[in-house]
Amino acid sequence: MSDVQPLNALIAASARELSAGFYSRAQIEALIVHVFGVDTQLIADGTYYLIDEGESARDPVAAGGWSFRRTLYGGDQAKSGEDTRLNPANDAARIRAFFVPPHFARRGLGRQLYAECERAARAAGFHRIELMATLPGVPLYSALGFREVEPTSVRLPGGVNVPLVRMERSI
Repeated sequence: MSDVQPLNALIAASARELSAGFYSRAQIEALIVHVFGVDTQLIADGTYYLIDEGESARDPVAAGGWSFRRTLYGGDQAKSGEDTRLNPANDAARIRAFFVPPHFARRGLGRQLYAECERAARAAGFHRIELMATLPGVPLYSALGFREVEPTSVRLPGGVNVPLVRMERSI
Protein backbone atom coordinates (compact mmCIF):
# COMPACT_ATOMS: atom_id res chain seq x y z
CA MET A 1 0.00 0.00 0.00
CA SER A 2 2.97 2.32 0.44
CA ASP A 3 3.39 2.22 -3.35
CA VAL A 4 -0.05 3.72 -4.10
CA GLN A 5 1.15 7.34 -4.31
CA PRO A 6 4.07 6.68 -6.71
CA LEU A 7 1.83 4.38 -8.77
CA ASN A 8 -0.87 7.03 -9.09
CA ALA A 9 1.81 9.51 -10.21
CA LEU A 10 3.04 7.00 -12.82
CA ILE A 11 -0.55 6.47 -14.02
CA ALA A 12 -1.23 10.20 -14.42
CA ALA A 13 2.06 10.83 -16.27
CA SER A 14 1.51 7.85 -18.56
CA ALA A 15 -2.06 8.86 -19.35
CA ARG A 16 -1.24 12.49 -20.06
CA GLU A 17 1.53 11.76 -22.51
CA LEU A 18 0.74 8.40 -24.08
CA SER A 19 -2.97 9.17 -24.59
CA ALA A 20 -2.24 12.34 -26.57
CA GLY A 21 -3.40 11.91 -30.14
CA PHE A 22 -6.00 9.34 -29.07
CA TYR A 23 -8.02 11.46 -26.65
CA SER A 24 -8.56 15.16 -26.10
CA ARG A 25 -7.00 16.90 -23.10
CA ALA A 26 -10.46 17.05 -21.47
CA GLN A 27 -10.96 13.29 -21.94
CA ILE A 28 -7.51 12.50 -20.52
CA GLU A 29 -8.03 14.67 -17.44
CA ALA A 30 -11.51 13.21 -16.87
CA LEU A 31 -10.07 9.69 -17.07
CA ILE A 32 -7.34 10.57 -14.55
CA VAL A 33 -9.83 12.05 -12.09
CA HIS A 34 -12.72 9.60 -12.45
CA VAL A 35 -11.34 6.29 -13.76
CA PHE A 36 -7.57 5.84 -13.74
CA GLY A 37 -5.79 5.10 -10.50
CA VAL A 38 -4.74 2.22 -8.34
CA ASP A 39 -7.38 -0.33 -7.38
CA THR A 40 -6.12 -1.24 -3.92
CA GLN A 41 -8.11 -4.49 -4.02
CA LEU A 42 -5.57 -5.76 -6.59
CA ILE A 43 -2.74 -4.93 -4.18
CA ALA A 44 -4.56 -6.66 -1.31
CA ASP A 45 -5.15 -9.71 -3.56
CA GLY A 46 -1.46 -9.80 -4.59
CA THR A 47 -2.33 -9.52 -8.30
CA TYR A 48 -0.94 -6.07 -9.11
CA TYR A 49 2.69 -6.00 -10.17
CA LEU A 50 5.26 -3.31 -10.68
CA ILE A 51 8.61 -3.18 -12.33
CA ASP A 52 10.94 -0.80 -10.59
CA GLU A 53 14.22 0.78 -11.50
CA GLY A 54 16.99 -0.18 -9.14
CA GLU A 55 16.54 -0.95 -5.47
CA SER A 56 13.52 1.22 -4.71
CA ALA A 57 9.88 0.69 -5.61
CA ARG A 58 9.57 4.47 -5.33
CA ASP A 59 10.49 4.74 -9.01
CA PRO A 60 8.18 2.26 -10.77
CA VAL A 61 8.77 1.99 -14.52
CA ALA A 62 5.71 -0.16 -15.25
CA ALA A 63 2.67 -1.42 -13.41
CA GLY A 64 -0.21 -3.69 -14.26
CA GLY A 65 -2.14 -6.62 -12.99
CA TRP A 66 -4.91 -9.12 -13.30
CA SER A 67 -7.94 -9.88 -11.20
CA PHE A 68 -10.18 -12.75 -10.22
CA ARG A 69 -12.87 -10.20 -9.26
CA ARG A 70 -15.85 -8.80 -11.17
CA THR A 71 -14.57 -5.21 -11.67
CA LEU A 72 -13.37 -4.81 -15.26
CA TYR A 73 -11.59 -1.46 -14.99
CA GLY A 74 -11.04 1.63 -12.87
CA GLY A 75 -9.23 2.65 -9.71
CA ASP A 76 -10.67 2.94 -6.22
CA GLN A 77 -12.49 6.17 -7.12
CA ALA A 78 -14.46 4.40 -9.89
CA LYS A 79 -15.71 1.46 -7.83
CA SER A 80 -19.08 0.99 -6.22
CA GLY A 81 -20.61 -2.03 -4.55
CA GLU A 82 -19.12 -5.39 -3.74
CA ASP A 83 -16.31 -6.71 -5.94
CA THR A 84 -17.24 -10.39 -5.96
CA ARG A 85 -14.97 -13.22 -7.00
CA LEU A 86 -15.22 -14.72 -10.48
CA ASN A 87 -15.67 -18.43 -11.21
CA PRO A 88 -12.74 -19.61 -13.37
CA ALA A 89 -14.92 -22.35 -14.90
CA ASN A 90 -17.31 -19.80 -16.41
CA ASP A 91 -15.81 -16.32 -16.15
CA ALA A 92 -12.81 -14.60 -17.69
CA ALA A 93 -10.04 -13.20 -15.52
CA ARG A 94 -9.46 -9.46 -15.90
CA ILE A 95 -6.35 -7.63 -17.09
CA ARG A 96 -6.20 -4.38 -15.17
CA ALA A 97 -4.44 -1.02 -15.13
CA PHE A 98 -1.35 -1.37 -17.31
CA PHE A 99 0.68 1.85 -17.27
CA VAL A 100 4.24 2.75 -18.25
CA PRO A 101 5.89 6.17 -17.91
CA PRO A 102 6.36 7.77 -21.33
CA HIS A 103 10.18 7.53 -21.23
CA PHE A 104 9.91 3.74 -20.67
CA ALA A 105 7.26 3.09 -23.33
CA ARG A 106 7.85 0.54 -26.07
CA ARG A 107 10.58 -1.40 -24.24
CA GLY A 108 8.60 -4.62 -23.73
CA LEU A 109 7.57 -3.89 -20.14
CA GLY A 110 3.86 -4.27 -20.91
CA ARG A 111 4.53 -7.64 -22.52
CA GLN A 112 6.56 -8.67 -19.47
CA LEU A 113 3.72 -7.70 -17.11
CA TYR A 114 1.16 -9.45 -19.29
CA ALA A 115 3.18 -12.69 -19.33
CA GLU A 116 3.18 -12.74 -15.52
CA CYS A 117 -0.55 -11.97 -15.39
CA GLU A 118 -1.41 -14.72 -17.87
CA ARG A 119 0.73 -17.23 -15.99
CA ALA A 120 -0.97 -16.38 -12.67
CA ALA A 121 -4.49 -16.40 -14.15
CA ARG A 122 -3.87 -19.77 -15.78
CA ALA A 123 -2.52 -21.14 -12.47
CA ALA A 124 -5.74 -19.92 -10.80
CA GLY A 125 -7.76 -22.01 -13.26
CA PHE A 126 -8.89 -19.36 -15.75
CA HIS A 127 -9.13 -20.18 -19.46
CA ARG A 128 -10.03 -16.72 -20.76
CA ILE A 129 -8.94 -13.17 -20.05
CA GLU A 130 -10.81 -9.96 -20.82
CA LEU A 131 -10.11 -6.28 -20.43
CA MET A 132 -11.37 -2.81 -21.21
CA ALA A 133 -8.76 -1.10 -23.36
CA THR A 134 -8.20 2.59 -23.82
CA LEU A 135 -7.54 3.57 -27.42
CA PRO A 136 -3.75 3.84 -26.89
CA GLY A 137 -3.78 0.34 -25.34
CA VAL A 138 -5.55 -1.40 -28.23
CA PRO A 139 -2.36 -1.91 -30.32
CA LEU A 140 -0.53 -3.58 -27.39
CA TYR A 141 -3.40 -5.87 -26.53
CA SER A 142 -3.97 -6.76 -30.19
CA ALA A 143 -0.28 -7.68 -30.47
CA LEU A 144 -0.71 -9.89 -27.38
CA GLY A 145 -3.47 -11.85 -29.12
CA PHE A 146 -6.57 -10.13 -27.78
CA ARG A 147 -9.49 -9.62 -30.13
CA GLU A 148 -11.88 -6.73 -30.06
CA VAL A 149 -15.28 -7.75 -28.69
CA GLU A 150 -17.03 -4.39 -28.88
CA PRO A 151 -16.32 -0.70 -28.97
CA THR A 152 -18.02 1.13 -26.12
CA SER A 153 -17.74 4.39 -24.25
CA VAL A 154 -18.03 5.77 -20.75
CA ARG A 155 -19.72 9.06 -19.96
CA LEU A 156 -17.86 10.87 -17.18
CA PRO A 157 -18.90 13.85 -15.05
CA GLY A 158 -18.89 17.10 -16.95
CA GLY A 159 -20.43 15.40 -19.97
CA VAL A 160 -17.10 13.97 -21.16
CA ASN A 161 -17.58 10.89 -23.32
CA VAL A 162 -14.58 8.55 -23.67
CA PRO A 163 -14.40 5.69 -26.20
CA LEU A 164 -13.03 2.35 -24.97
CA VAL A 165 -12.76 -1.15 -26.45
CA ARG A 166 -13.70 -4.38 -24.70
CA MET A 167 -11.23 -7.15 -25.65
CA GLU A 168 -10.68 -10.81 -24.80
CA ARG A 169 -8.54 -13.85 -25.52
CA SER A 170 -8.28 -17.50 -24.57
CA ILE A 171 -5.33 -18.71 -22.53
